[in-house]
Amino acid sequence: MNLKKSLVVGLKKKGGRNNQGKITLRFRGGGAKRLLRVIDFKRDKDGIPGKVSSVEYDPNRSARIALIKYIDGEKRYIIAPIGLNVGDTILSGEDVPLKPGNTTHIKNIPIGTIIYNIELKPGKGGQIARSAGSQAQILSKDDKYAQIKMPSGEIRLINVKCRATIGQVGNLDHINLQLGKAGRTRNLGRKPHVRGAAMNPVDHPHGGGEGKAPIGHPSPLSPWGKPTLGKKTRKKKKPSNIYIVKRRG
Repeated sequence: MNLKKSLVVGLKKKGGRNNQGKITLRFRGGGAKRLLRVIDFKRDKDGIPGKVSSVEYDPNRSARIALIKYIDGEKRYIIAPIGLNVGDTILSGEDVPLKPGNTTHIKNIPIGTIIYNIELKPGKGGQIARSAGSQAQILSKDDKYAQIKMPSGEIRLINVKCRATIGQVGNLDHINLQLGKAGRTRNLGRKPHVRGAAMNPVDHPHGGGEGKAPIGHPSPLSPWGKPTLGKKTRKKKKPSNIYIVKRRG
């Protein structure tokens, strides 16, 4: 593996804990050590061609990453799309060919084009369609917004000044991946998730009882006795659905 050391940083594990040291996500911890690859999600190196030096595995994501060497000597990692091979040239900017791996503003991309690594805010960097096999499609455009069909099927309005990359994220076979044994799950940092009904009464409201006893509550409870499974916990905030044209089916 041709790992570029200047584009790699150490990754500290948190074990499901927040900045106060409290566990906010249970059954997390351990796992294999990883190095974080610094990915260029902004793709703001405009007008400078880059050549694909290698396509590599990244333990932190389902997609493959490509190491790009630009003609000015700088190197960056990007999310590798389908059809991008070693030796290919990519480009970002206003006037770029419509080929996999090239990045431009949505206003410059024709309707019907398949895209990935899409920005939600201009200049913030790609946030949508970054996992293996993901893709989105431009359905229509006007002066300010474009209607984008998301990987979930949702149709959403996105500013035409936002950038997107042409193509579909590679590594389509990731969906067929089977871990095969408990050890591979532990290597990912995921501990066994224990059912409340399998615990003792001191550990969970569902615990105890002779045999497989019914829950005995009007609704399922969390380990701390709070209603769950359908209980609305979302706080009122500024609505974001003004940009949603059609919800996912």
